[in-house]
Amino acid sequence: MSSEKALIEGDLRDKIISEPEIILEDRDLMRALIAANERSMGGNIVDLRGIAMERLEARLDRLEDTHRNVIAAAYENLAGTNQIHRAVLKMLDPAEFEGFLQNLAGEISEILRVDALRLVLESAVSGDDPAVKRLGEVLTVAEPGFVLGYLARGRNIPVRQVTLRQVHPDSGVIYGDGADWIRSEACILLDLGTGRLPGMLVLGAEDPHHFKPTHGTDLLGFFGGVFERAMRRWLS
Repeated sequence: MSSEKALIEGDLRDKIISEPEIILEDRDLMRALIAANERSMGGNIVDLRGIAMERLEARLDRLEDTHRNVIAAAYENLAGTNQIHRAVLKMLDPAEFEGFLQNLAGEISEILRVDALRLVLESAVSGDDPAVKRLGEVLTVAEPGFVLGYLARGRNIPVRQVTLRQVHPDSGVIYGDGADWIRSEACILLDLGTGRLPGMLVLGAEDPHHFKPTHGTDLLGFFGGVFERAMRRWLS
């Protein structure tokens, strides 16, 4: 070896020579080496290789972010699917209609992680009828035309099967005293069969961002489809 003094300690130098990939795989270290190389070349020299590496690094960062987002969305979708499956199985357990409604307000609300769950049925029978009151607060009886009016908010627009949104002033009809703290809701339009007035299943949450118009509705649409078929069985 020449009389020049080694700038790297012997053990570390031998380690790098024997395993150079440990440097190549360290992004921060490679970035520092490239910066040092550019400084040594001076400001008037354009290092195209360095520019290309910077662009490749930026693309890699974007790919990694996309990968993380896709994985997170997949896990979230799987968790949501499991929630809906559990809720459907629990919904099919009761042998009587009163037990069916009690399940909605209890275990099914907990499984779906919502703060309120209401079933709205249109009928000419008043909600003050003793038979209706016996079924508990989960059931709301409304006059004909209420469901579509509630979903459309008085506008002349097509009504979707599932509507996700923040609540509005008329929500007291649905939630009663709970309207003071319910901030977002999912409204599922129910087709209860030929010759019957429509119904609506409403899931309310205290979190204003729990249900947002940008969220997917496929799982809630599936849950609503199973629910309306169960309701047709009870109503028949």
